Amino acid sequence: MFFREKKTKGYSYLQVVENQWVDGRSRQRVLGTLGRLDQLREAGHLDALLASGARYSQSLMVLSAHKEGRMAEISKKKIGGPLIFERLWKESGCAEIIGRHARGRKFGFDLERAVFTTVLHRLMSPGSDRACEKWKEAYRVEGADALDLQHFYRAMGWLGNPLGEEEQDGLVPFSPRCVKDVIEEELFFRRRDLFTTMDMMFFDTTSIYFEGEGGDTLGEYGHSKDHRPDLKQMVVGALLDGEGHPVCCEMWPGNTTDVNTLIPVVGRMKKRFGVERACVVADRGMISKETLSWMENPQNPTPYILGARMRRVKEIDIEVLGRAGRYQVVHPQRSHAKDPSPLKVKEVLVEGRRHIVCHNDDQAAKDASDREAILKSLTDKLKGGDKSLVGNKGYRRYLKTRGESFVIDEKKVADDARYDGKWVLRTNTDLPAAEVALKYKQLWMVETLFRTIKSVLATRPIYHKRDETIRGHVFCSFLALILMKELMGRLEDKSHSLEWKDIIRDLDNMDEVELEEDGKRFVIRTGSSGCCGKVFQAAGVTIPPTIRQVQ
Repeated sequence: MFFREKKTKGYSYLQVVENQWVDGRSRQRVLGTLGRLDQLREAGHLDALLASGARYSQSLMVLSAHKEGRMAEISKKKIGGPLIFERLWKESGCAEIIGRHARGRKFGFDLERAVFTTVLHRLMSPGSDRACEKWKEAYRVEGADALDLQHFYRAMGWLGNPLGEEEQDGLVPFSPRCVKDVIEEELFFRRRDLFTTMDMMFFDTTSIYFEGEGGDTLGEYGHSKDHRPDLKQMVVGALLDGEGHPVCCEMWPGNTTDVNTLIPVVGRMKKRFGVERACVVADRGMISKETLSWMENPQNPTPYILGARMRRVKEIDIEVLGRAGRYQVVHPQRSHAKDPSPLKVKEVLVEGRRHIVCHNDDQAAKDASDREAILKSLTDKLKGGDKSLVGNKGYRRYLKTRGESFVIDEKKVADDARYDGKWVLRTNTDLPAAEVALKYKQLWMVETLFRTIKSVLATRPIYHKRDETIRGHVFCSFLALILMKELMGRLEDKSHSLEWKDIIRDLDNMDEVELEEDGKRFVIRTGSSGCCGKVFQAAGVTIPPTIRQVQ
């Protein structure tokens, strides 16, 4: 590509031309005519156009030389993820809040940078904190070059470090107040001031196992939701607001039972966040007589929607499920596959206690089909005289003894069918029955969060040996979730529906390559492909130029 002077009818024009091969011969093609030379000179534009053209030609030569491998690479760093998540880190308030609390502490390294690098690692290429030290070498992260492994460990320990005795107001029985709690509170109030009021809170727990002892107090044997009863574990609780934004995470010893968590969490929520009237939504594992009595305290009641056990509670099994009544059909709007499918709901009052019976036809069909599959397999095994099936919990529930043999308990089968597609909720709110059911179904947001923590962010297994570093390690996944939720929300606002794995893949393909030619240094940006454009637009970040010269 080059400039050419073209004379026509006594005037000289400046044109941009390129050479092309056509039928084995070189041909010139005019890309554009920039104007008459005399007018460009008079207006003072000619020199600027020629200089710009020279720079463009130089850029093309550099790009061509790099593509053909004729220029030596000085360095190559990935920049997509750092550019996007650095912006969200700052705009969410994480950078300012963590930086302020780290200021004045004589650690000898930048605490805020260590935390951000760990969070970015969790988002881009999940793995252990030890792996983060090597991973960062391939990324251009401001301030990360000065960090090494012991800095990451110390940063995790700082996040999980207990506060002084005078700052322990608002703790729960299972764990002390830590630095990470203060950060959670400031992030909450910052977001609440800007965007939302708090009317709903969703709470659930999960377990995360350890490879090792699991710290000083956190690692204990308990009910494993990972199906690893052979390993010590910790219990992690998560609180989300009505829009699905993470509010806080709680970490307790692995032998803590769900039924003992709700009261201290709600009490702490009121103390920490000043939320008095938010309706708490939790599943059936949290419910007990003590919990209900505390939540219904006339002097300080807490609105709740709780899942109830159908089979073990006589009042629900007999009076609530046994009461006749017409169902109301609810057709919630579905924008995602995991959104609630059509429901049937009805309200049942038992001595002033309000219950909502929910029924889902799709789930009922699945429950019946699953049971039929078990019964068919069970029948085949009984014909073969296979007594080992008694040890199978799924089979055992449908068996009874007759003499010295086992037979299918038809009464149990018929009784089990009563529960197909049903669940029961207990609430003290005045919300319509349909709304109660739909709010409870939103607990899938917490379940999705836990799946993300465990799989997408690879939080487990945990190798740290101290409670403080374990808490910091898990909290970094919580911070990663905040950035993840923020980015997905911005994409949704732009009507972009993207898969997380596609976002990370395309961001990870964007590199910045530094080259040198004849004493001049250039930086080339590669890999703006796939969904990168949409992600950068949603995050409000300008994509770097394809090439630029540096000093």
